[in-house]
Amino acid sequence: MTQRNAIILAAGKGTRMKSKLYKVLHQVCGKTMVEHVLGQLEEAKIDNIVTVVGYGAETVEQTLGNRTKYALQKQQLGTGHAVMQTESLLGDQEGETLIVSGDTPLFTAATFNKMFEYHEQRHAAVTILTSVAPDPTGYGRIVRNDVGIVERIVEQKDATHEEQEIHEINTGVYCFDNQKLFQALKLINNDNAQGEYYLTDVIGILKNHGEIVTAYRMADFDESMGVNDRVALARANKIMRKRINTRLMKDGVTMVDPETTYIDADVKVGRDTVIEGNVVIKGNTTIGSDCFIGAHSVIKDSVLHDDVKVYASTLEEAEMHTGSDVGPNSHLRPQAEIGKGVHIGNFCEIKKAYIGENTKIGHLSYVGDATLGKNINIGCGVVFVNYDGSKKHHTNVGDHAFIGSNSNIVAPVNIAEDSFVAAGSTITDSTERFDMAIARARQVNKPDYAKKLPW
Repeated sequence: MTQRNAIILAAGKGTRMKSKLYKVLHQVCGKTMVEHVLGQLEEAKIDNIVTVVGYGAETVEQTLGNRTKYALQKQQLGTGHAVMQTESLLGDQEGETLIVSGDTPLFTAATFNKMFEYHEQRHAAVTILTSVAPDPTGYGRIVRNDVGIVERIVEQKDATHEEQEIHEINTGVYCFDNQKLFQALKLINNDNAQGEYYLTDVIGILKNHGEIVTAYRMADFDESMGVNDRVALARANKIMRKRINTRLMKDGVTMVDPETTYIDADVKVGRDTVIEGNVVIKGNTTIGSDCFIGAHSVIKDSVLHDDVKVYASTLEEAEMHTGSDVGPNSHLRPQAEIGKGVHIGNFCEIKKAYIGENTKIGHLSYVGDATLGKNINIGCGVVFVNYDGSKKHHTNVGDHAFIGSNSNIVAPVNIAEDSFVAAGSTITDSTERFDMAIARARQVNKPDYAKKLPW
């Protein structure tokens, strides 16, 4: 197999997006568009990848890191001009070069590989990636002769009535013989209304020199969609979500309502997990097997081991171990680690805390900056008071402790194993094993006092 190169065109600003964010950095299912393109090129085992940057170059480079080389297009003078900027990196390379735009997040590695194979089998100088559009309006048309050989690409504004009836369109992706590409680039000019150097002019030059020009027609038109505005961005997200959900369901995940299940591209879900509708799973989240994710849950950058249940709750950078459950309507904030068999009930918040095995936090409690042992009972309305107005402080609770309802645990403090905190207490001192801590005023009844009250 010959050497394979790729150029990602990512220099444009994207004015139609009407955004301060550069176009290729808008996200589709949790990843920027240009990351989707780069990821598929990496999956296709491309030897050399060069990204042409311009507007927002530093931000694009920060996003992609050292996964690609970079060429800078200081002035936006057309697609041909953009490719010219890669000559110092690719001009002396052999093999084939794929050129793709950074705002086309739906292309797949499988399509890129099939295009390379088609191009190499026909010993072509250039292969154009085409597709059949249900509505070809606005696209360049592929004009073939009687035996199917590509004659030319005709833009919408230049097409005759007959040519406008053609549904095979140019997707804007090309595979070139690398040496012939850079030789032909030296022959193009900017003698046109836009004053730009067009990559499509290279195709005409190669054809006029008797080189083989072919077109590979891919099956799925949706892959070719470029994103130029927010409407297209929403459509791309919808297509990508359907692709992600279909893959997961085929791998053994049950989705009650895939149309309202929103899962990012890098999420991993194990077999026999059930996901109800109106669920959002984002970022680098991993969910194990035999889990249940209830309706209206939001999970981001979290790890759920096997047999975990989440009921209508929000998780951010949290971890839940095997057999634990949370919700409904609870919030696991960053660095919340929920041990095996732990029960977190409704309207609870856990932040920067480890909850040991089989501990129960039933409802309406806040646990922050704490380490809890095994088999602890946290009653209703318990608050771990971790902030003194300037600093956060830590609390430790030992195994088998009991924290009664409506207690305040004022950090820093250590609640020993097997100790008992009476309901309604405000605890400011540590306890010893088997202590019962009670910190509340004695009840005083005032006879007939209620008669003096205004009601």
